[in-house]
Amino acid sequence: MIRFLHFDDPEFDQMFAQIVARGEEVSGEVEAAVKAIIADVRERGDAAVCDYTARFDHLTLTASTLEVTTAEIDAAMAIVDPQARCDLQLAAERIAAFHRKQKTETWLSTDENDVLVGQMVRPLDRVGIYVPGGKAAYPSSVLMNAVPAKVAGVGEVIMVVPMPGGEANPHVLAAARIAGVDRIFKVGGAQAVAALAYGTATIPRVDKITGPGNIYVATAKRLVFGQVDIDMIAGPSEVLVISDGSGDPAHIAADLLSQAEHDELASSILITTDESFGRKVETALADQLRQLKRETIARQSLASFGAIIVARDLMEAAAFSNRLAPEHLELAVADPFGLLPRIRHAGAVFLGHHTPEAAGDYLAGPNHTLPTGGTARFFSPLSLDDFVKKSSLVSFSKEGLQRLGPAIVRIAELEGLEAHAKSVSIRLKS
Repeated sequence: MIRFLHFDDPEFDQMFAQIVARGEEVSGEVEAAVKAIIADVRERGDAAVCDYTARFDHLTLTASTLEVTTAEIDAAMAIVDPQARCDLQLAAERIAAFHRKQKTETWLSTDENDVLVGQMVRPLDRVGIYVPGGKAAYPSSVLMNAVPAKVAGVGEVIMVVPMPGGEANPHVLAAARIAGVDRIFKVGGAQAVAALAYGTATIPRVDKITGPGNIYVATAKRLVFGQVDIDMIAGPSEVLVISDGSGDPAHIAADLLSQAEHDELASSILITTDESFGRKVETALADQLRQLKRETIARQSLASFGAIIVARDLMEAAAFSNRLAPEHLELAVADPFGLLPRIRHAGAVFLGHHTPEAAGDYLAGPNHTLPTGGTARFFSPLSLDDFVKKSSLVSFSKEGLQRLGPAIVRIAELEGLEAHAKSVSIRLKS
């Protein structure tokens, strides 16, 4: 069901490479199909979006029925259990509170009397958020993408969500209402990304697209980057748990399964300094797996990309973690804050035995849109910075230009840009 390994096992490097590379390959067929869809949406707009939605989601739409109506959202709110509404509201409030702490303001430097420099911070005008549909519904993804955008002051938040067969998940629509989403469209896939990037008569063009999706969505986001901004290219989900043998093996097994149930490409790894503890986790995994509704998916995930690895010590475990740069990292050890300085690369770090990764998925506050596939080495979680842009501010007084102008002229001349130099020197003579 799951591999049990030591670092010096002959198959270890092969296992590591297999896990890192999962979901990496985009076949030529996928890319060609996505390019064709994007080109078609650019050319035919709403008609193309409706055609692909009928083909892939078995939902017949027209330009006039692409958008979710206020009445449809009201109906969803009415059938959502009051406790679920309260829980979603609590999550939205905690997410908003965390992201408000990330706010940066326009600033001006007063370091010099004759030169003023600074930075102007402004929210994006319009953002598109992609919410997955299909294998599961994700109201949490709505909150994690829309709430920070609203906190940042984005003028309009446009949501796209596939509704196969026309079935709208009421919790997704309720989350959109709670988060303040402005407009929702019943489309998904590459056609939704293309519509957001280029605009149609009905779906407005946005400045940035955020949110995860399948390989077609991820490929489409990559291909439209530059036309619009994107958050990141999200790959299959992953969790790495570091254990020193303290805590409850059943808890660790549950945490590993919480990722394995996402999809068959998800990766769940335990690295422990206590081999007997690892064996207990292995037994607990088998017991809990049989009780899961998504057992088939989780079992395939564990068999293909799961592992229990025995490390000599926590330093070796931390070194492996930094090499993997996991999306989710749990420090399930007696002294998690003591181990934390050893951690360099992770999308999110969960510290201690009472902090399962699922807490971060829903309402701890930090964003659950995280870098995957080792990209935590250079990418950060979705944040308020993703929904603002920054402009540099420069103002020279006459005295400031007189003081610094000669150096500017000389550098321009070094580059052979005569007009650049003259635009300064002509002012120095007056």
